[in-house]
Amino acid sequence: MDPFSIDAYSPKEIAARIQQLGVIKSKGDPLRVLALSLLAGAFIALGAALFTVVTYDSAGLAGGVLRLIGGVAFCLGLILVVVAGAELFTGNNLIVMAYVDGQVSLKQLLNNWWLVYLGNFIGALGILLLIYFSGHWHTANGDIGAHAVMIADAKVNLSWLEAFSRGVLCNILVCLAIWLCYAGRSVTDKIVAVLFPITAFVALGFEHSVANMFFIPAGLIVQSDVVVLSALSGSISDQLTIGGFLWNNLLPVTLGNIVGGSVFVGLFYWFIYLRK
Repeated sequence: MDPFSIDAYSPKEIAARIQQLGVIKSKGDPLRVLALSLLAGAFIALGAALFTVVTYDSAGLAGGVLRLIGGVAFCLGLILVVVAGAELFTGNNLIVMAYVDGQVSLKQLLNNWWLVYLGNFIGALGILLLIYFSGHWHTANGDIGAHAVMIADAKVNLSWLEAFSRGVLCNILVCLAIWLCYAGRSVTDKIVAVLFPITAFVALGFEHSVANMFFIPAGLIVQSDVVVLSALSGSISDQLTIGGFLWNNLLPVTLGNIVGGSVFVGLFYWFIYLRK
């Protein structure tokens, strides 16, 4: 048990805590890990759904202000992950700190990543289906559904380099948010730690693989809805397909997330504080 203190953990203590947690995560019960990853996918999807609602109507607001509001709304997802407890693929990229120190094998690392990634995907799609059956996309005469389609369409029309680079930048900020959470000792500390990095990545337009497991399937599932189509102010590109989702966005963004979290946060801090 940690000694009682009101002071934040130091960066070196944070590194040790995250490394120790990486060992625990990689050796955890697979069914428990899967259940927790389902929750994380659902939590991030709820944050993405809230983002879609608060950014659908830009009347009277500057673009930067709207992005800022959307970023704050999206924080809901990671706050639920870190406070309620869940397994998020992008955050688990930090397990690489335990791997390079020899405390976790490559097989254990990859087993955790693929299982959590799968669970996140299923959890996000579960929330998406519930929202679809609730009639949520018809809110505001279909404007929210139309906004969901336009978000998805913009994401699948990024080039590979753009999607990869945005994925790298996104998970640098996400893993830094997780890092800051481990400096805190209270729920308030964790919420404040999440707020600024996550708001920044969303407002800057970076790409998060788990969030896109909600955003792009949402556009795919409602793009042919009559009410939504009537509310669309622009045309939909031919890239908004399952193939476009997987190849144009999810694959490069996932690879970028791995590089951003594992290399630019995990390996850098391991080198600074844990290298023997």
